[in-house]
Amino acid sequence: MPIRILLADDHQMVRQGLKALLEQEGFKVVGEASDGHQATRLAQELTPDLAVLDLAMPLMNGIGAAKAINQISPTTKVVVLTMHTEAQYILEALRAGIRGYVLKSRAASELVQAIREVTRGSTFLSSDISDTVVDAYLNKVDVPSDSLSPRELQVLQLVAEGKTTKEVATLLNISVKTAESHRTRIMEKLDVHETASLVRYAIRRGLIQP
Repeated sequence: MPIRILLADDHQMVRQGLKALLEQEGFKVVGEASDGHQATRLAQELTPDLAVLDLAMPLMNGIGAAKAINQISPTTKVVVLTMHTEAQYILEALRAGIRGYVLKSRAASELVQAIREVTRGSTFLSSDISDTVVDAYLNKVDVPSDSLSPRELQVLQLVAEGKTTKEVATLLNISVKTAESHRTRIMEKLDVHETASLVRYAIRRGLIQP
């Protein structure tokens, strides 16, 4: 049986290129998503063997989607594609249960290898970032922590993307009052008082792209 794969990237042309590459190698692409929310819904519906996620996606980024997929489809392993080479992103991805971290610049040569190794139970890191991980370990680099819950991180990303409280509520299937409550708690925890500061924080955390 071919390995069943879910692809998630907000650029259709990227998904098309990846699908062609993977199907040429004998994999079966069973679903495509353009954002993190859609990826989690499809993972629950399709239970693929593996999900290939872009790290920077709208509505819910790759880290958030990976955490959600681990909860709703625990047999689905996750590989992320990204341009980020910083230790912060790599360590956070590994802590989120992501088993493969592939740089987009190396996707053509390394993605297939990553998928095969991860489905066998191994962890795969792009060759260009192996030294970064070793240095981070030796120097005890840690992921910056904050007090935000996973749901608050979702709300923060949506607010930083310009969504209104009503839109946040609709996207997360919660009441407007609950969405407003989340936003208020986020601002209190971060000690910020305007949306611009929330956006800057979201960029620093890698939730959105500048």
